[in-house]
Amino acid sequence: MSDFEPVLTEHIHQKDCHTLSFYKSVGGYTALEKVLKMNPAEVTEEVKDSNLRGRGGAGFPAGIKWGFIPKDTDKPKYLINNADESEPGTFKDRLLMNKVPHQMLEGMIIAAYAIGCQTSFIYIRGEFYKEFKMLEMAVDEAYESNLLGQNILGSNYNLDVVIHRGAGAYICGEETGLIESLEGKRGWPRIKPPFPAIEGYLQSPTIVNNVETLSCIPHIITRGASWFKSIGPEKGPGPRLFCISGRVNNPGVFEEPMGIALKDLIFERAGGIPDGKKLKAVFPGGSSSAILTAEEALDVNMDFDELVEKKTMLGSAGVIVMDETVDMVQACLNIARFYAHESCGQCTPCREGTAWLVKMLTRLVNGGGTPKDIDMIFEITDNIGGLIDFSKGSFGKTICPFGEAVAWPVRSFVEKFKDEFLAYLPKEKIVV
Repeated sequence: MSDFEPVLTEHIHQKDCHTLSFYKSVGGYTALEKVLKMNPAEVTEEVKDSNLRGRGGAGFPAGIKWGFIPKDTDKPKYLINNADESEPGTFKDRLLMNKVPHQMLEGMIIAAYAIGCQTSFIYIRGEFYKEFKMLEMAVDEAYESNLLGQNILGSNYNLDVVIHRGAGAYICGEETGLIESLEGKRGWPRIKPPFPAIEGYLQSPTIVNNVETLSCIPHIITRGASWFKSIGPEKGPGPRLFCISGRVNNPGVFEEPMGIALKDLIFERAGGIPDGKKLKAVFPGGSSSAILTAEEALDVNMDFDELVEKKTMLGSAGVIVMDETVDMVQACLNIARFYAHESCGQCTPCREGTAWLVKMLTRLVNGGGTPKDIDMIFEITDNIGGLIDFSKGSFGKTICPFGEAVAWPVRSFVEKFKDEFLAYLPKEKIVV
């Protein structure tokens, strides 16, 4: 789609783009004005028709998720904006919060209206102090202009937005761990079902959507579901923010149509590999996705379904590029250390397995490994995350997908670069 024009980041380089006055000058909150004259069910249907899939990692259709909210309940309904961006290699949501917070806020108000919510939360990562202050200002501006509060824009709709700062735990990016934290408890994910749409915050129906997901909604309302579906693949369309980091000349956030070729992101948008080095491997969806070899990366599009066929995932679209100088064993150990540190400790396979992976990989790097360690790494990853069969969806052995998030990348490192792991073994221990 060569004629693609940025949607979510169209105005991020303009002066005062974070302010309400600027946002209104480029058509901001006209979608909300339109929505307030619609039936909430019509809003949900429009988003459902657009095939908007969650941009936080799981890729679940947003409109379908909204539709799970019970119609026959007296309990209050809640909307939570998941701004706890914690996936390594991902830095798109903080860009949206810094530059166009009102775009996200308008999406929140529309989503809240659609599900019948009157109290909504922004759960923001504690380290994002600048973004927190930016959101505080945006929310204050919205209240002052009657875009939040009582009788929004003269309608009968009321909505309050509360900003809640987390404490920097990776696990609180998982929606039920986030809800537990928001309730003042330890961020331990819940067993599902019941799903949050049925029993979430304070045991009431709750929808959790990501910053980028919510930022798409005003554009869907303004331009229509058909326009949104015209961008990228039918089953997962729309604009997408791709974060590219690692061994590239021009790292950053790039807005492109869903389905763009991964090689175009790396070699055209991000300027290719520095110093004439060769591409070696890529994380296509943050560090919790299985890695792709250079050959695989050069022959895949950034599409939910196509990446599943490659036995990995689009996830948060955090593309981490590795060149030929990267030691894959050291990289694998680095990833394993991160997940061992961030495990909440609730589930035995994850709590024990992540620690064991670090111990075994550290021993291997220090020259004390044995050939049996390679097989043991496979066994441990199977015990944490289950055998990988992407055709069957989620099948892990832990309460939340964290177990799979460590098992998949570690296993893919060893499977695809086994020779490098064997090279760390003492020569006398290698059995040919």
